Amino acid sequence: MNKIFWKYFIAFGLIIIFKNTNAQKIDSLLKEAEKLEFKLKEVDALNKYKEVLTIYGDNFKALIKASELSIAIGARLPALKDKKLYFESANSFANRAFSVDSSHADACYVIALVNSNYILIEKENKALGAYINTTKQFAEKAIQLNNKHAKAHFILGNWYLEMVNLSGLKKTAVKLFYGTLPKYSLEDAIKNLELCRLYDQYYMINYLQLAKAYIQDNNPTKAIEVLQKLKKLPLRTADDAAIKEEGVSLLSSLQ
Repeated sequence: MNKIFWKYFIAFGLIIIFKNTNAQKIDSLLKEAEKLEFKLKEVDALNKYKEVLTIYGDNFKALIKASELSIAIGARLPALKDKKLYFESANSFANRAFSVDSSHADACYVIALVNSNYILIEKENKALGAYINTTKQFAEKAIQLNNKHAKAHFILGNWYLEMVNLSGLKKTAVKLFYGTLPKYSLEDAIKNLELCRLYDQYYMINYLQLAKAYIQDNNPTKAIEVLQKLKKLPLRTADDAAIKEEGVSLLSSLQ
């Protein structure tokens, strides 16, 4: 009896030690990934998050970050097939995050993020309509779960802005999916982009899109004010230098 007890006791102890060791390793890898992101080394950061997921595949933070970074890296690639590979990977991470915690705003946000990027490369009308619908649906769901979710407000605001400027091809896709065009307005775009600015004052792409919305709304004064603030923002992602350059160029054209 004592031998059996000690066997179970030792086995239980080894399990605890193993779990604690893994938890410490995961924490260490997450910190390393965050430091790499801060240094704008997105590919290296993505690999660190993937390393976390090889240890514990349901780590929510790693899944969210891996999805975001896969989209960011893929969007910059020139070849469509390479973009698709990264977007498919991002979609897989997003769906896994949603399976882990569907009640978390970040899980809904990354699904909206992935679908908003699929819109940019999809040519088939039915699929395009589905991506447009899912983007709005999950951005709104993220905001319902956390009404201060800046990036979800950005995706929704940008969705409205893109609907205002919808090309003929995309209008056809939307009509095929919805039966008619859904309600949208420049006012809704500006409202959500301003909410993004309120909740994250350093999200640079939001400033650029907000300025474009104000220009389209015949309000160059507000656009200039937004772009002047964009000009002073620090670089936080690998895309920010190019975004700032475009913003500064747009500002010069308005002054």
